[in-house]
Order: sequence, then structure tokens, then C-alpha cells
Amino acid sequence: MTQTQSDTPPRTFPDVFIHDTLQRRKVKFEATSAGRIGMYLCGPTVYSDAHVGHAKKEVAFDVIRRYFLHLGYSVRYVSNITDVGHLQNDSDDGEDKMLARARLEQLQPMEVAEKYFWSFMDDMGRLNVLRPSIQPRATGHIGEQIALIQELIGRGHAYESAGSVYFDVRSWPGYGVLSGRKLDDQEEGTREEVRGDKRDARDFALWKLAEPGHIMRWDSPWGQGFPGWHIECSAMSLKYLGEGFDIHGGGLDLEFPHHEAEIAQAEAAGHPFARYWMHNNMLTIGGEKMSKSKGNFTTLSDLYKRLDPMVVRFLLVSSHYRSVTEFSDDAFVSAQNGYKRLTEALNEVERRLKDSQDGDDSALIAKIETHRAAFEKAMQDDFNTPEAVAALFGLTRDVNAALAGQVGKAGLEAALSAYRELGGEVLGLFTEGTAAGEDDGQMLDTLLELVLQARQNYRLNKQYAESDALRDRLSAVGLTIEDTKDGARWKR
Repeated sequence: MTQTQSDTPPRTFPDVFIHDTLQRRKVKFEATSAGRIGMYLCGPTVYSDAHVGHAKKEVAFDVIRRYFLHLGYSVRYVSNITDVGHLQNDSDDGEDKMLARARLEQLQPMEVAEKYFWSFMDDMGRLNVLRPSIQPRATGHIGEQIALIQELIGRGHAYESAGSVYFDVRSWPGYGVLSGRKLDDQEEGTREEVRGDKRDARDFALWKLAEPGHIMRWDSPWGQGFPGWHIECSAMSLKYLGEGFDIHGGGLDLEFPHHEAEIAQAEAAGHPFARYWMHNNMLTIGGEKMSKSKGNFTTLSDLYKRLDPMVVRFLLVSSHYRSVTEFSDDAFVSAQNGYKRLTEALNEVERRLKDSQDGDDSALIAKIETHRAAFEKAMQDDFNTPEAVAALFGLTRDVNAALAGQVGKAGLEAALSAYRELGGEVLGLFTEGTAAGEDDGQMLDTLLELVLQARQNYRLNKQYAESDALRDRLSAVGLTIEDTKDGARWKR
């Protein structure tokens, strides 16, 4: 009997263990649909420039997405854009952050959203973060949010009051399941006094009445207003990923109240929500948590003025996503040196491969496979990127040792494949532009061959000062000359 497509055995995937915030432990990940993963990441509120905290979150979940793709999964990756409803201090009172920035810059709110959306995308692009499969905006999904609110009212978990609608936290016993906070232990009025239109200070807004002069407003069954901050993510994740989707991610600062509210809204309305919850930890600058009030707030655009964005990414992946990442001058220097070591090895492998010959590379290939296995083991253990980076350095050590002698084509190809797949495709550290393009590379090879010949002529004529000056000029632009028993050679 001829085997048909339906008879083909399903693809098997290696076990991947993740730390699930909901279960408060490391668990084996199991996709809802075989070979397919749905991921949702809470995206930015586009009212100002992206900062290093955004970079930590975006790179962390980009690597997780990349690794699942590396394993062969099909990944639908949804990340929202908040362009309405996020009020100052994350509360139910105060001015919309978009409106506050619009007034400051004398722009329309949607001008602010467009300006900082594209600025955010540019900053993430320079960090080599893959674009989401779907990137929905809150203002484009008002209808879905209203529909979800109506479901909650119909089930008795929300109530209308003076033109606004609030989620009744006491009506939902599961409130607090993610953060572990018991409702009765939550102190009333931590951010606000009990409002006259709320039954309980801990109730949160699903829909807000638009006061006179409030520009961003939409018609609703409760009058003109705008959605609360939390409802958009419940509505949009369910729309694009369906009930019981696989992974919901975000920063640790969003665990409560934002993610707690998302779960309550969705499940109280009768919709099974995310099965796994993952949270990245914060970062510190000079040992202190980043804060505008402390004056250590750093935007990515400012950081890029003094650091290669890929060095920033290298620093981020060198720290586990659930660990605190330190941004300091010493950390930057270490990251620059580490990234340089990897890229130099990659560039040398690519350069040597052009003129390589067949040889016995079995010993090197065996070592490369050992480092591959260590990399995979690290990533399957809750995406342990520090250990994965350590595997790349182990690979680099053995590759550099081999490059000191003769390496055949097979060994070089195996090394290049490891760098490109593990460091490039998974960790996102190497882009197509990491090494020189083919035409530029050939030109550079030719020019440096001429330089090495000129230097050799200086040395033969005992013009050592001129020879040293030539070497120093190359060193100043990042090119090193090494004298070996087989003659001089250069590397980046």
C-alpha cells in the first residue's frame, strides 16, 4: 500500500521545559495543536521612545519564538500596540498617556501613536527582533472589546456605573490565581480612594466615560467613552489565537494587575485563556532599577549612539530572561569583547572557506557536534541563554584552535552552520550584514593581500618602522595582522 500524506507519522519534537508563572514551577511544554504554537506578548504603549526595558522583554521573547521555529514549530506570534486607554500611573483615574504626550508635543493622539510606533519598530529592527505575525492596535479593536464587556455584564461579572463599566472582582473567585494574591489580603485604596461609581476600590475599569474635552472617544452601549487598559489584551489575544492558546508573555511588572485582570476578564466571560504564562525579569543600571525618577532612564536611541545594537542584544541574551540584567559600563565592555570574539571567529571561518580544500576534519566536526548538543540542552531547559552562549564560546575556542592550523572544507562548513543556526537563527546575534558581503569581502581580501605584500617588502628591506606603522593603521580600524609559520595573515 502506498503511503499517503495522512499516513505519515506526526513529527516529534524534543521536550522543552519552561517556567510557568501560573504553576510557579518548571513544566514540560505541550502545544495545544501538534506542531503549532500560539504566543501573545504584551507590547508597548506608544507614547514615548522605547527604552532598555522594552529591549529586555522583546529580545527575551524573540529568542523563545526563534527557538520554537528552530525546532520546526509553526508559530503565530501576536504582540499588541496600546494606543488608547493606558492612563497615568496604570490606574483607572488620570489622563490617558497618549493624550498627555499629544498635548506636550502639540500633536493629535494618532500622530503620537504613529510617531512612536515606527520609532519602536526601528529600535527593535536594529536589535534584530523579528516582527510579530500579527500586531493589532487597541484602537482598531474597539468592537471586540465592547463585545467582551457585554459578555461580562451578561454573566454578572461587570456592572455599569455613571457611564463607565467595571469588573466586579468579588464576583470572580479566581481573581489572584496568577499573582497568588488573595483578594481579602489586597489593601484597599493602595492607589486610589474608593470612587463613588465603584462598588469596590479593587474593581477595575473595562470602559471609561469620556469626560468633556477628552479627544479619544467611541460610541458604546454606555455612552461615549474609551476602553480600559486591561480589556484590549484579552479581546485581541482571543481573536487572533483562540481559546486556550499556548503562551502569554510579558514583563514581570505586568503580572499584577494587568495579567491578572486579563485572565479574570477572559475566563469570567467563559473563554479558556492562556495555558502557560512566562515573565521576563527587570534590568538594573549601575545596580539600581531603571527609573525616570532616579535619573538612570536610558532610551534605546541614546544607547545606540555609543553601542552597536547587536552588542546590546548580546548583553541581553547573556543573561537569563528570568534573571535581572545589569546595564553598566563594565557590562558593556564585557559584552563588546565577547561579541567581538564570536564575530571574529565567524568572519575568519567565512574567509577561509572561500579557498578551502578537502581534509580530515572528523575531530573538529565531533567537537562542533558536542557544542551543538550543549546549546540545545541549554535552550530546552527554560531557554537558558547564558549556557547557550557558553556553548558558542566553547565552539569558538575549538574553532580558533583548528584555524591555527589547517582546516578542510567540511570542518569549516560545519563551523559556519553552527554559528549561523545557533548564534544567528536562534539567538539572533548574527545577521546577513555581520560579515562583509560577498563583493565587499572579495575586495577587502584583495586589498589586504596587497597590504600584506607591502608589509613583507618593508620587513625584507629592514624598514621596520614602516612595517609597524602599517600594522598599527590596520589595528586602528579593527584589523589584526598575525605572523604565523605559514606567513602573515589578517583577521578582524
